[in-house]
Amino acid sequence: MTRVPALPTFRRYAAFVTGMTLALVMLGIYTAASGSGLACAQQWPLCDGGVLPQSIPSFIEWFHRLWAMITGFLIVGVAVWAWRGGLSSRTKWSATVATVLTPLQAVLGAITVTLNGALPGGYSAPVHAAHFVTGFAIFAGLAYATLTAYEGTYRRDAVDRTRLALSLGLVGVLAGVVFSRLPPLLAYDPWAQAVYYGVSLAAFCALLAATRWLGALDQGRLRTAVAVAAGLLFVAMLLGRDLVFYTDAVRLVNALVVAGAVALVAAARWRLDADAGERGTTVTTSD
Repeated sequence: MTRVPALPTFRRYAAFVTGMTLALVMLGIYTAASGSGLACAQQWPLCDGGVLPQSIPSFIEWFHRLWAMITGFLIVGVAVWAWRGGLSSRTKWSATVATVLTPLQAVLGAITVTLNGALPGGYSAPVHAAHFVTGFAIFAGLAYATLTAYEGTYRRDAVDRTRLALSLGLVGVLAGVVFSRLPPLLAYDPWAQAVYYGVSLAAFCALLAATRWLGALDQGRLRTAVAVAAGLLFVAMLLGRDLVFYTDAVRLVNALVVAGAVALVAAARWRLDADAGERGTTVTTSD
């Protein structure tokens, strides 16, 4: 008997598009850090006077644009499916926010690569910051839509899920430090930057999930602590984008921000275990 492949569900599709967006951010970071974003002779959407690239750097920029275009259409599909599929309002609106921001992200990308060509001041720190923040917001919206779509399908209970999310978030933040510009372990080259942001965004997803699940567990203080840690992680990612001169003072601020995120996540993980142990002891005593 031939087995018919299962049709993709919304949550799987949303997770796939979120992964595509994560890859897009990493590709964009590599493209910018390697200088490939300036390889198309200040042209957008064309490259080197035509459709196809003429060099390896221009190919990197061209491929980044192609990946962004495909991902953009898939993001629209997430919002359309969310509304037509009758999903929760949180899923609908988070997907909608990601979709609405996608055209803005394309415009900011076009401005970025003009380098004072069609638009003066295109290649500047404010535009880079807006480009990254918008991309981050799109990714966060998709991640949240995926998270809410998976509710009710988990095999683990809320405590175990939250433990795992906090552990993954902590490991992700620490792993990101290795590839960041904080320690002199690796050169902060384009590959290291791409990996740093990929790992950091994955860690942010884990902290986002932990924040939501802690709310379901009635752990308001821990939820606030993890939310602050996620915010600190975002600040650390901003500091890694060369938006300011990376002086010793900025390095110190960066180190304190990362240390704060690590401390908050580790403390939340420990407190969750302690609370779970106390509840287990209470139940055993009552029995």
